[in-house]
Amino acid sequence: MKDKYLGFVLLVVALLTGCATPERVILLPEPDGSQSAVVVQARQGGEVVLDRPYAVASVRDRQVKAEVTDEKTVQMRYKYVMEALPARARSYTLNFEFGNAHLTAESKVLLDNVLNEMVNLPAPEFIIIGHADDVGSDAINDKLSLDRANSVLSMIKMKGITLQDVTVVGRGKRDPLYRGRVGVREPRNRRVEIRIK
Repeated sequence: MKDKYLGFVLLVVALLTGCATPERVILLPEPDGSQSAVVVQARQGGEVVLDRPYAVASVRDRQVKAEVTDEKTVQMRYKYVMEALPARARSYTLNFEFGNAHLTAESKVLLDNVLNEMVNLPAPEFIIIGHADDVGSDAINDKLSLDRANSVLSMIKMKGITLQDVTVVGRGKRDPLYRGRVGVREPRNRRVEIRIK
């Protein structure tokens, strides 16, 4: 089994028979409604791409086939498994104005909502990753992306949110969300990702 995109999956394993291979892989929906997918490959060849919530790959006799289910069936059939799942990581993306560490108007509103959610979390682990677009030198973009990440960290602290473990990183113009021509402004790449575990 290999990941194609990030996807949250429910693996149902036949523990009673001592089988270590999942019998069923179910793609669960992302909390924010974003798309995800996973590729399930069989040892004897063949693969199934799960790219819709509650899509299923059934593994039998070292072969894999696609099936369909729904939320109600998964909740009923795997009730205890679903209750035992760890809390899912949360991820938010904030965008910035060109050449500085000022949030866009839309991201200011989003950040307020995110901070209100964070207040109720019991000392979560944060990863704050700053990014820049492809305009400017590596040195400038590295500094700018770190400034953006630190700016978001300051806003989190000002809200009085308890921070147990925080990692702050500036990635510069590496890891763009959208690839365009070199040296062309791309507002969607001027961002900070907040990952909460």
